[in-house]
Amino acid sequence: MNEVVGSHDLLLVTLDTLRYDVAAELAAEGRIPHLAGRMPGGVWDERHAPGSFTYASHQAMFTGFLPTPAAPGPHRRLFAARFAGSETTAEGTYVFDTPDLVSGLAAAGYHTVCVGGVGFFNKRGALGSVLPGLFQESHWEPEFGVPSPTSFEAQVACAEKVIAGLERDRRLFLFVNVSALHQPNWFHLPGATREAGDSRATHAAALEYVDRHIGRLFSAMSGRAPGFAIVCSDHGTAYGDDGYTGHRLGHEVVWTVPYTHFFLEAS
Repeated sequence: MNEVVGSHDLLLVTLDTLRYDVAAELAAEGRIPHLAGRMPGGVWDERHAPGSFTYASHQAMFTGFLPTPAAPGPHRRLFAARFAGSETTAEGTYVFDTPDLVSGLAAAGYHTVCVGGVGFFNKRGALGSVLPGLFQESHWEPEFGVPSPTSFEAQVACAEKVIAGLERDRRLFLFVNVSALHQPNWFHLPGATREAGDSRATHAAALEYVDRHIGRLFSAMSGRAPGFAIVCSDHGTAYGDDGYTGHRLGHEVVWTVPYTHFFLEAS
C-alpha cells in the first residue's frame, strides 16, 4: 500500500449488512456480474468482521482493522496506525500517525469524502455525526437511507458529482456506505410484500440491485486517475438462522462477511 497511497485514488465501499453466504452464492450463479467481473477469480474472500453492527465495525475499519481472512493468521493489514507491538503491521502496510485512517489520508494530501447510508451516517444527531465527522466532506440525504428503494442510485449520483467536481491532481479517498442490503429490503424482490417482510431472498435481491448500478461508481472513480477499491461488508445479519434475527449478536452469519479488493485502471 505504500506504493498505492499518494499515487492512486482510494475507494472504500461497505455493503452494509451483507452476508457472506448470500454474496458467494450470487457470485457463483452469475447474478452479480459487475461485482464478480472485478473480483480476482470472480469470487469473494471469506472474512471475519471486526464488529457485529455498523458503528462498531466502521470504527474499527476506519482505524485500519478491515475484515480479517477467515483462516489462521496472523494476516498483515493494508493500513495500520503506528502502534508499538502490532503483529499485523508488515513491510507493505501503509502506516499512519493519526488516530484514524481518514485523517491519516487527509494528512497525506487526500480529499476525504463520505457518502452515507444507514442511520449512523445521517448527521441528524450527535451519534449520527461521529463517523461522517471524520471526513472533510460528507453527504447524506433521506434518499440514501434504508427505506428508499432507490437508495444506491441516489448515492452513486452524489458520488459522481463529487468526483466530477474535484481537481484532477488532488487525490481522493471516497467512502460509500451502501444501505440497500439493510432491513427493510423486501421491496427489491418483485412480488414480495411489506406484510411478508424481509428474507434471505429479498437480501439477495438487494445485492442484485446494487450490482446493477455499481459499475457507474467504478467508472466514475477510474475516469480521473488510477484507483484502488475495497468492497466489503461490515457485518452480516440473521433471517431466522437457528432462531436468530438481525445482528449485533454472535451468530456465524453475522460475523462472516464477503471482502474483495482490486485496482481501477484510469480510463
